Amino acid sequence: MLQFEIDISDQQSLLAVSLERLREVIDRVLTEESIETAQISLALVDDASIHRINREFLGHDYPTDVISFHLNAESDAESSRESEVKHLEGELVVSTETALREAQTHGWTAEDELILYVVHGLLHLCGYDDLNDQARPVMRQRERHMLAIWQLTPTGLEA
Repeated sequence: MLQFEIDISDQQSLLAVSLERLREVIDRVLTEESIETAQISLALVDDASIHRINREFLGHDYPTDVISFHLNAESDAESSRESEVKHLEGELVVSTETALREAQTHGWTAEDELILYVVHGLLHLCGYDDLNDQARPVMRQRERHMLAIWQLTPTGLEA
């Protein structure tokens, strides 16, 4: 039986967002990844907030689209994916300001761009990576598969 605890905190005022749609996206991605139980929190923030988090926790002094924090006791995401993770605990921080700015790159709405960020962040929590040439095509293919569920076909998701 699948059981997901999903907490969404909308800490921004730049983009009107359907929290129910985001819950559905999180639920579907976790189901597609065969996760049985999960505790996921999603924070919707502006660029200044994600910049601060990126600098404090990752040492990167710039805003970004999404940051994933793996909260399971087993924090090595790659070994987690290999061992068929069934329970997942994590936090996503997503910039709606970045989504507003970048949406036109993919030719879709800012909310669709936000869905891309949520899918991307969740896939990181599920053990996918895009930081090297071997892993990137696998993650990009999985992103495209997930986005197609909502009839979203991004441009610019290179292999």
